[in-house]
Amino acid sequence: MAFSTFLFFLCPLAIHFLALTLAQPLPKMLYYNCTADKGIYSTNSTYQANLNRLLTSIYTNTEIENGFYNFSYGQDPDVVNAIALCRPDITPQACRACIKNASNSLLTLCPNFKEAIGGQDVGVQEQDYCMVRYANRFIFRLMEKVPYFFVYRLINVSDVSGFNRSRSTLLDSLRDKAANSPYKYAMDQIAAPDFQTIYALVQCTPDLTESECRDCLYYASGLIPLCCEVRSGGRVIVPSCNFRYETDRFYTPKNIPPPSPPPPGSTSTGRKRKESRTVIIVVVAIAISAILTICLFIFYKARNRKEEFKAIDDYEIGDAESLQFDFGTVRTATNDFSEANKLGQGGFGAVYKGRLPNGQVIAVKRLSRESAQGELEFKNEVILVAKLQHKNLVRLLGFCFEREERLLVYEFVPNSSLNNFIFDPVKRAHLDWETRYKIISGIARGLLYLHEDSRLRIIHRDLKAGNILLDEEMNAKIADFGMARLFAIDQTQEQTSRVVGTFGYMAPEYVTHGRFSVKSDVFSFGVLVLEIASGQKNSGVGIGEDEEDLLTYSWRNWNDGTALNLIDPTLTVGSRSEMMRCIHIGLLCVQEHEANRPTMAQVVTMLSTYSITLPVPSKPAFFMHSELRIEASSSRDSTSRLNEGVQQSINEVSNSELYPR
Repeated sequence: MAFSTFLFFLCPLAIHFLALTLAQPLPKMLYYNCTADKGIYSTNSTYQANLNRLLTSIYTNTEIENGFYNFSYGQDPDVVNAIALCRPDITPQACRACIKNASNSLLTLCPNFKEAIGGQDVGVQEQDYCMVRYANRFIFRLMEKVPYFFVYRLINVSDVSGFNRSRSTLLDSLRDKAANSPYKYAMDQIAAPDFQTIYALVQCTPDLTESECRDCLYYASGLIPLCCEVRSGGRVIVPSCNFRYETDRFYTPKNIPPPSPPPPGSTSTGRKRKESRTVIIVVVAIAISAILTICLFIFYKARNRKEEFKAIDDYEIGDAESLQFDFGTVRTATNDFSEANKLGQGGFGAVYKGRLPNGQVIAVKRLSRESAQGELEFKNEVILVAKLQHKNLVRLLGFCFEREERLLVYEFVPNSSLNNFIFDPVKRAHLDWETRYKIISGIARGLLYLHEDSRLRIIHRDLKAGNILLDEEMNAKIADFGMARLFAIDQTQEQTSRVVGTFGYMAPEYVTHGRFSVKSDVFSFGVLVLEIASGQKNSGVGIGEDEEDLLTYSWRNWNDGTALNLIDPTLTVGSRSEMMRCIHIGLLCVQEHEANRPTMAQVVTMLSTYSITLPVPSKPAFFMHSELRIEASSSRDSTSRLNEGVQQSINEVSNSELYPR
């Protein structure tokens, strides 16, 4: 009690002293994340002393090379690892000032957290940017993608498609330049519609390899649809890389110098000698920081320390209330999640059929309690996906987040999945060509909406027959579009991400390099078209005398002039020319090189008019006979079974269980 009283008398003096020293309050953090599950350190502990000393040594170090610093301090179990990264075009003095402010702000906002990350703009017109992160685990030379942060302008562009094309071209060019540069950054500009110019700067932590930097920036650019699709300026930040684009130049052009050799006689001993000169300054700074930290801990103790994500104008959180279901209502609708209402089981959890008090039938996905996703992030991303409205997409009605329960509520689609019709020797006879053509066109229109016409760009990454649901009029509805972006933050201990899909549907560049784009979905769509026309699976049992997979079989027959062999024998009625045109389109979509595949806008046009002469397809990519899901390096994905009899592959690697009714 006496000690606490002493602190309350001491704190005002210390704060007053620091205010005089700093001359102005700390700038607001642009973003930050306090990682609660990595542990909490005790006040006045060895870890806290090591952390304070390490952070202080960063912004007092005059030898920060090109704005990048990574260093450790202490011994296990109290070792602290820290990384600081400044924008490459700011001065060393501005860099150190930014790192100092960001470090102090993180200690204030994340008291006693062993791991945290945050960024700050401290200069005039947001010109001096830096990122600071620290942890009690090894974080050097690792390509890490989570947590991610968005910051964007509230001003929208008028020509969204044209602006996006220019921005994508610029970011693609800068990605390669940064990966190949010695300090892992690049900046440039490009002309955009409406007499605008887009300026962009991309940056990786210099300890990444060339391929890691390129992969990180590719992943970051894939997050644009979640935040900045229509925005005139925006940023995406992940721990290992970041980029920013604006319609006004925000950076100072700077040539990337070649790597310079170390000066003669430079050794680690010399560096230690220089560091020792700052010991007195460091000790004084640590003492002041310790007093301030204790004071702030007392003042902010009542605040919620488990806040997981902060960003500027990030999401429209107010929309959450209108989408949130009461847990009791959902539990009653599913008869307390009874086995009789269970539709399936997957890696994310079980799916149940339910009926709301107003009579509406729903499908409820009850997520596994092992999910580590936070409430705020869960709500934010559900809101984004719920705003996708199209007749060829399964509609997400809302969610429930209560204690450990995370539920997703969808519309119920009664006719199960295309998978259960097209590959069933009896049921597929009920799918005449007119119905199949309507399904193909519906899938194409749904993908076009996801890729180009919605306010977000969603790349499905696991499109297959099991994820196409059929309503009472046999209209196609794409299921689980973009759900991977909601829940696949899951990662291994080494912080690697995962590619998920099904062999036979996955584009070759996605399998081999973890690279995905709209053209990856086009490839999957092409496989679906060939399956619908032939009634045969691309993966699994071989086709024909040579036991070929569907793509090989289709290509051989096309080249031999016997493409009619591909048509499902049960299709005795229907336009043969229309069937052949669909096979032609399917082969165009599965070409090995993504540049040769059409966009979904071109596909929809090909399906709706015969006035366009189709190009000759080249050799498709081939895959082995397997239905196994795989893990590799890239991003995240999932699919789910929402209705009765729908096969499910959820979140990374999972085995589906079908429940006959």
